[in-house]
Amino acid sequence: MIAVVDYGAGNVQSVVNALAHIQADAALTTDPAVIEAAAGVVVPGVGAARDTMENLAAAGLIAPVTRAIASGTPYLGICMGMQALMSFSDEHGGQRCLDIIPGVARRIETELAVPHMGWNAVHAVGSGVGHPLLDGIPDGAELYFAHSFACFPDDPAWVLAETDYGERFPCILGRDNVLSVQFHPERSGTYGLRLLENFKGIVAAGGVEAGREAAAAR
Repeated sequence: MIAVVDYGAGNVQSVVNALAHIQADAALTTDPAVIEAAAGVVVPGVGAARDTMENLAAAGLIAPVTRAIASGTPYLGICMGMQALMSFSDEHGGQRCLDIIPGVARRIETELAVPHMGWNAVHAVGSGVGHPLLDGIPDGAELYFAHSFACFPDDPAWVLAETDYGERFPCILGRDNVLSVQFHPERSGTYGLRLLENFKGIVAAGGVEAGREAAAAR
């Protein structure tokens, strides 16, 4: 079962609906025991880093999420669920985050309108090329974004894909069982659903490497 972490974010039900559409065994939960026992964990979200961290802490969900990640459970962060993985966010004067991915979330530096709202091309880079999370999604496929901040890891090897919006920024980060996307797959049509299908496959296979082998066999 995939646990979708409910910490009060506004778009969690749309993620649950998208997972139901692809017939994933998923449940929206605030139960730490369910999160730690799950075969996969999804943390979606929109909004501010401070609110996200405060809500996770108030619900007692920081420890179960970090323990699930440490145990090797496949994790997918969506938008704020990605930014929460960073060490720190510059938003609202600064906010400490989960420190799973060393680095910072900072405001996009662009002359274009911010927030970045709408469809934009996603380009695989580095180990993102051929990654099972992107299986069946062509390079340059457009997915839906709604954000003002982007994640910049200290180690560029975390970056699996990038998007250009006045500046080029990472839009998929991943290493081992930790995967995260800045865009909203639940709002991104066919390719967004394919990405969720791919995560479902990674969970079913028991991890990214097994998912890679399963994708190659298809």
